[in-house]
Amino acid sequence: MDYNTQRTKLIMPEYGRHVQKMIDYVVKIEDKEKRNEQIRAVVTVMGILNPQLRDLSDFKHKLWDHVQIISDFEIDIDSPYPTPTKETFSTSPNPIPLDKSPLKAAHYGRNIQNMIDMISAREDDELRENMVKVLAGYMRQQYLIWNKESVTEDLIFRDIRVLSDGKLTVPEDFHLPVYTAAQGPVNIGHGGHRTDGGYRAESSHRENGYRQDAHRPGGFRNNKKKINKRK
Repeated sequence: MDYNTQRTKLIMPEYGRHVQKMIDYVVKIEDKEKRNEQIRAVVTVMGILNPQLRDLSDFKHKLWDHVQIISDFEIDIDSPYPTPTKETFSTSPNPIPLDKSPLKAAHYGRNIQNMIDMISAREDDELRENMVKVLAGYMRQQYLIWNKESVTEDLIFRDIRVLSDGKLTVPEDFHLPVYTAAQGPVNIGHGGHRTDGGYRAESSHRENGYRQDAHRPGGFRNNKKKINKRK
């Protein structure tokens, strides 16, 4: 019996073993003109087996690159595209530098710490004050992601002061809007009334003493009795 564990490893399993065998066969053809003819047929089969690649703009270019990869870059053919090298696919990408300095408050994340550092470095003007107000609201949202209970604005304002090493303070006359999990932020005006114009829409409200959906465009509903005529 011939088992897969006894066969050579598939370089690109998505094409299957038959495609790999066909490319191995083309590699051994001595006549280069014959190799070019046969490999064009193999590329056509590869495109049929992987129709999802047709959505890519460089669909054919990828197929010819895959031929080189499956042949371990040993096939000598006249490709319509620049022939890639093994180093092109084996070279590791450049590492992305990461800030590994410890966070003062891990539950807020590094982005908030970076924003606080950026705002602290600005001049003390009206724009900086507005940025602190926006930052306070955003910090409360991030806090509630991990702590579903309510959070007081005093805690948020204190955290801004601590994380900025005392460089940032929230204006004394500024207050965060009242927040509920079901409704989101709600501004409370004088007398306890909502100032966002919100109200619950009632589909069954009455106007002018009758239901709004109880009439037709031509007037009130016709109450004539229906007469069944029988022969």
